[in-house]
Amino acid sequence: MINVLIVDDSLTTREFLKHIIGSDPQLQVAGEAKNGEEAVHIAETLKPDVIIMDIQMPGMNGYEATRAIMEKCPVPIIIHSTLVAPEHTENIFKSMRVGAVAVSQKPPGLGHPESKILVDKLLRTVKLMSEIKVVRLLKQKNTSKKSNALTKKNLFANKPSTGIIAIGASTGGPPILQTILSSLNQNFTIPIVIVQHIANGFLEGMLDWLSKTTHLTLKIPKTGEPVEAGHVYFAPEDHHIDITPSRTFQIYKINAQENFKRPISHLFSSIAKRYKKNSLIIIITKNW
Repeated sequence: MINVLIVDDSLTTREFLKHIIGSDPQLQVAGEAKNGEEAVHIAETLKPDVIIMDIQMPGMNGYEATRAIMEKCPVPIIIHSTLVAPEHTENIFKSMRVGAVAVSQKPPGLGHPESKILVDKLLRTVKLMSEIKVVRLLKQKNTSKKSNALTKKNLFANKPSTGIIAIGASTGGPPILQTILSSLNQNFTIPIVIVQHIANGFLEGMLDWLSKTTHLTLKIPKTGEPVEAGHVYFAPEDHHIDITPSRTFQIYKINAQENFKRPISHLFSSIAKRYKKNSLIIIITKNW
C-alpha cells in the first residue's frame, strides 16, 4: 500500500484529493496538511511514500516546504497546482529545482470533460513517483563566486571537435541540465544531443527556460538537419532521434505499438555507432 500525504490550504481540494486517492486500491491517505510548516512536520513524523504538494499556501509555500522536506527527510514530492500548466514554464522548472520529482495540474471537478484524464494521470504519477529513490538535498549555498571563477579561467572552453556529447535525462533532469549548460561558455564547440523524458507539451517551454541561462544555441532538430558545433539539440516529444553516417539528424515518431519506448537507449546506440570513441555519454536521473 502506498501512503500519500496531501498538502493544500483548500479544504475542498484536500477532500477532492482524498476522494481520488481513495478510489485506487493501491493508495491510501496517510495524512493531510494545510500549509508548508505542517507539511514539513508531518513528513518527518509519518514518513509517507509520496507527497502531493500545492504551491500557493499561507506562510511557507509549496516551493519552500518541498526544499525543506528534501533537506530533512527526502520523500518523492509531486507539485500539484493550477500554476503548472504548460504555459507556466518557470513554475514547472522551479518546482524541479527545489527537489520535486514531478508536477501535475489540478484536475477540474467531476463532470468536467478533462476531469477523468487528469485524475487518471495523477493516480499514475503518484504510483510511479512513489518508486523513485530520492536523495537528500544539501542546504543551498552562495556559489556565485565559484561560477565566476570558472568562467574567467575558461575551464569549459573547447577547440573545435569531431566528437559529440549525448545526454539522457529523466526525473529531475531539467535543473541539472540548466546547471550544465549555464556552465559552458560561448567558446564551447562540441555538439550536444539530449533526450529528456518530459510530459507532452512542456519541451518548448523547457528550451525557452534553459535559453535564458546559456550562451549556446538550443534547437529541436528536423530530419536532414546537419549536426553543428556549439549547438544543443533536444529530441522531439514521442520521437526517436538518430545520427546518420553523413552526420545529419533522422527524426521519426515512436511506434505506438512498441512494448518499450526507449528513446535514450536509441540515441546512445546511434551515437556509439557513428562516433565510436569520439563520444561522451551521460545519464541524469534521480532513480538511484
